[in-house]
Amino acid sequence: MLKPILLVEDNPHDLELTLIALEKSQLANEVIIARDGAEALDYLLCRGEHAARQVGNPTVVLLDLKLPKIDGLEVLKEIRSTPHLKSIPVVMLTSSKEEQDLLRSYELGVNAYVVKPVDFEEFVRAIADLGIFWAVLNEPPPGSHRYVKPQ
Repeated sequence: MLKPILLVEDNPHDLELTLIALEKSQLANEVIIARDGAEALDYLLCRGEHAARQVGNPTVVLLDLKLPKIDGLEVLKEIRSTPHLKSIPVVMLTSSKEEQDLLRSYELGVNAYVVKPVDFEEFVRAIADLGIFWAVLNEPPPGSHRYVKPQ
């Protein structure tokens, strides 16, 4: 079973564009949407309204930096400090070009930092490339491929 992509994005316009771009890349992975950092962590930690979800980690987390409730850096910090989550690839997908955001993201263990292109076609190409790389080309750590339904 293919593992889903977790997309964490609060901006409705960016969310729609990202979904269109992922669809154009023709990936078969389901896309799970979280609209703030708290919802993303609830999904990843199987708690709250996500307590009954399938057990297993997403193939990649596409994470916005500026999020309500819990920002992207805090989500990344939690992912990297939680043993069963720390090997999930995390791509910071943001409009921030601030050096401090870039440096802090890498200090916390982000796998890639992508500034959202303003041009629609560039954006679609960037998202499609990200999706294909992380969902198809990247070789995950041994044992991380499991994605099973809870008993």
